[in-house]
Amino acid sequence: MPFVLVAVAPDERGGGVLQPLDPAGTAVGPPEPVADLAAAVAVRERVDSPRWVWACGATLYPALLRAGVRVARCHDVELTEALLLGYAGRWGEPRALAAAWARLTGAPVPADPPPRVAAPPGGGQGALFDAVPGPPGPGITALAGVYADQLGRIAATDAPGRFRLLVAAESSGALIAAEMGAAGLPWRADVHDAILAELLGEPSPVGGPPRRLAELAARIAEAFGVRQVHADSPAELLRAFARAGVELPNTRAWVLRGVDHPAVPLVLEYKELYRIWTAHGRAWRDAWVREGRFQPEYVPGGVVSGRWATRGGGALQIPKVIRRAVVADPGWRFVVADAGQLEPRVLAAVSGDARLAAAGATGDLYAALARDAFGGDRGRAKLALLGAMYGQTGGEAVPALAVLRRNYPTAFGHVEAAARTGEAGGLVRSWLGRTCPPGTAGFGAGDDGPSDPDSAGDPQSPRARAARSRGRFTRNFVIQATAAEWASTLLAVLRGELTGTDAELVFFQHDEVIVHCPAGQAERVAEAVDRAGRRAAALLFGETAVRFPLDLSVVECYADAA
Repeated sequence: MPFVLVAVAPDERGGGVLQPLDPAGTAVGPPEPVADLAAAVAVRERVDSPRWVWACGATLYPALLRAGVRVARCHDVELTEALLLGYAGRWGEPRALAAAWARLTGAPVPADPPPRVAAPPGGGQGALFDAVPGPPGPGITALAGVYADQLGRIAATDAPGRFRLLVAAESSGALIAAEMGAAGLPWRADVHDAILAELLGEPSPVGGPPRRLAELAARIAEAFGVRQVHADSPAELLRAFARAGVELPNTRAWVLRGVDHPAVPLVLEYKELYRIWTAHGRAWRDAWVREGRFQPEYVPGGVVSGRWATRGGGALQIPKVIRRAVVADPGWRFVVADAGQLEPRVLAAVSGDARLAAAGATGDLYAALARDAFGGDRGRAKLALLGAMYGQTGGEAVPALAVLRRNYPTAFGHVEAAARTGEAGGLVRSWLGRTCPPGTAGFGAGDDGPSDPDSAGDPQSPRARAARSRGRFTRNFVIQATAAEWASTLLAVLRGELTGTDAELVFFQHDEVIVHCPAGQAERVAEAVDRAGRRAAALLFGETAVRFPLDLSVVECYADAA
């Protein structure tokens, strides 16, 4: 079946061009201009469900969804270009189609257009296909040429099969992100209001903080023996503590919990409630919840490790107490799946450490690790494994890491090698080939640099500190980025499993996914999620003893998930 290339004409009239391609990216027949691109895509999707190749799914696919058109598969040129640039150590260079075509043809490379500013739902829709600011794109010939070039660059990677899976998962993620944004997460505004009233009290009639925050601020001032303290100001809190004889480096919660002062519990409560008021208060609800749905804009691969981000709405930071407002539609349920101990299991799979893999074949990896090498002390086993992955090298972690190094040398060596490569400024890659941004021999901005001989052997020099910091980052990158790949592959497989059902993916956060489905289908959906998890592990790691169990809950309210 030939691939189909899709370009969108920049005339804002909804037209475009279809160009059939063979598997190598070569045109098969002449390009086909169409006056109604959405209708043409819908017809081809019904006839042969091709893989659509387009410049940027984040721009095109939401418009297709608004027209009622869903597609099964795509190749996202912009996302793929970013992956390939990163692989070549050119992370951060322009990745849009115009830039890729300019590099391919030797023309001056234009900067990418600025990212769109996310608008809350209900802000109005313009033309079906919004034009990207600036001059028209390079067109169908460029799109075909860049696609063919990308196929060749993928084939030239060290592990092209893995990299193809990475590209497929990333492109599928763009489809899922748009579909989740369109579907929205069911949200009960009345329940949300009741939660806010319970936590914050009545809104201020003259603006400003609600009653509960105002009361806490007054009590905090009283605890410090002053008339007023702006409790939302870290600088003012630090001065208040200093006047009370308590010098603090900052007002973070973990610092405050170590302080014996009557204001501390009040400040901690104020900080928690203030965060809810500002991030998920009534103003947020009015802006982001429409017709019973919270509809943020998801950004696949939005952070360096490949984890998702959001543009507006704070979807990935919903406080547990606010999740009580996430309620399924009448007669529907949420199937909530959470991958427990994902990153340690990834380490066991990618390192090839047979002894750690055997521990990862059990339900509780930390408990198995404890029985195997830590005298049954689960806490110590967890501390050692997390310390190895996150670069914790002091305090209680030291003896635990020694046990880990002795008993699981292959796994420990895997993250150590990533750290040493990072410290030297080298490239480290995830299992599928996502590449960490390069360093300059471990130097950061403001360092003395390699020409400063006085700092070369000083472990406290800016140069050495920057190198260690990058080493800690790359140590975890190889694990966290691979965990993100497993999760993205899970999503892609699950999307296929749910095709033809009434179920819809409505939420995804790192290693947690929520499916909204009719109550009568919940059991089958839970089985599909479990199959998708096992299939994702097989696609990434092949035959491995490591299990990637999913904690599954079928609930009416998100807050009730285990």
